Amino acid sequence: MKILIFGASGPIGFNLFENFKMGKHEVEGTYLKNKPTLYKFHELDVTNKEETIGLIKKNNPELVIDCVALAGVELAERDKKLADLVTVEGTKNIVKGCQFNGSKIIYLSSSYVYGDLNKINHETSKTDPSTYYGKTKLMAEENIIDSDLDYLIIRADQPYTWTKTWQRENSVTRLIRVIKDKKKFNEIIDWYNNPSYIPDITKSVGSLINKNKTGVFNVVGSDYVNRYDWSCKVAETFGLDTSLINPINSSELQISVKRPNINSSNEKLFQETGIKMKGILDGAIDLKKNIN
Repeated sequence: MKILIFGASGPIGFNLFENFKMGKHEVEGTYLKNKPTLYKFHELDVTNKEETIGLIKKNNPELVIDCVALAGVELAERDKKLADLVTVEGTKNIVKGCQFNGSKIIYLSSSYVYGDLNKINHETSKTDPSTYYGKTKLMAEENIIDSDLDYLIIRADQPYTWTKTWQRENSVTRLIRVIKDKKKFNEIIDWYNNPSYIPDITKSVGSLINKNKTGVFNVVGSDYVNRYDWSCKVAETFGLDTSLINPINSSELQISVKRPNINSSNEKLFQETGIKMKGILDGAIDLKKNIN
């Protein structure tokens, strides 16, 4: 299969890229600022409509994967125009390119489209994003759904794995680095999510593609847990000193955006693929086995 991944330099995009490469697919990727050192990717800004559509026309992929993301909930709230440009307009440009070629599109979305309205969020649950980041993700989703293209929307949550040198840290890699240096690490006790192990996301996306599935899927970890308990479990798994992890309340942080507590069900994914996403313990164990 011929595949084009936008945002292939990020953790999820790059994991997908390497797995498709190993699967003997013809796959190409794009990056914006963080240039991968291992492969030759296309430098491209998805907000450039002509270049984005032109690349899709030129490559004529059967499948396009949109992993482009604005880096941070705070940034989206602070600069709404940028969030609209990257997440909403950028996705529209990718969709228009796919419409020229009839390519199937996969969009990496977020559980933040739900907000904290529902006790448990299923794919059919009401969406009610409380952050601007979540609102732009939902607008991007809606544009894809209205496009008449075959599509998959993947709603992930707190993705983590080992990062490459050009990638940003995630919650887990930051924790391990700080605790290994014998430094105190503040972690939040009142933020709950479903941490998602990126190799599981990749495996799930591959299975959904192979089974020719369409629609919306929650591709999230199997544990609904707060950040503090998650960090302690990771530290224990790596034999690190959990006493260095200091539990704090989010009210102690100097942040402008209140994070929603979102519990998403991955039951649909399991029913349609047989894949059970890892919880935090199994994720940490697998991470330790595959240490860089």
